[in-house]
Amino acid sequence: MILLGCLLALGLAVAPRAVLVLAWIFSDRWPIVWGGDWIVALLGIIFVPYTTVMYMLVWSPTGIEGWDWLWIALGLFLDVTHWSQSYLNRNKVPGYATATAAVSGGGTTATPAPVAPPVAVTPVATPAPAAPVAAPPVEAPQTAPPVAAPPVEPPPDSGPSGG
Repeated sequence: MILLGCLLALGLAVAPRAVLVLAWIFSDRWPIVWGGDWIVALLGIIFVPYTTVMYMLVWSPTGIEGWDWLWIALGLFLDVTHWSQSYLNRNKVPGYATATAAVSGGGTTATPAPVAPPVAVTPVATPAPAAPVAAPPVEAPQTAPPVAAPPVEPPPDSGPSGG
């Protein structure tokens, strides 16, 4: 029985809408909790599934009292967190910026930087090229002749006598 409870909790965490639809189809508790008001249950499944799950879990024939409201508040917190994360991650969806721009006629999210309108180019008469100016002749640089190093004489040899 513990395994079934763990699987139910995992299913509610991963796919609360699927679990709620299955509860609607197969549960005896569903018509008692909602009292035949199927539109409220359907809106709960679509927009606030975690809150709907918490409401179904804490509901009793005497009503919701005391700490039961904490569980419903937790479900509402999870729903608000889910919707805010979806809103913040919307730009990561491929093609989102172009689709919103096409639908809204320009859009305000992720619009590219404004581009300057094209400038009309009018032909301008170019002046005739000027006659080339002759450059002064360039003289080769004067270099000094290489200087020969003075001959180096070997030191005097003292000979075999050493000294």
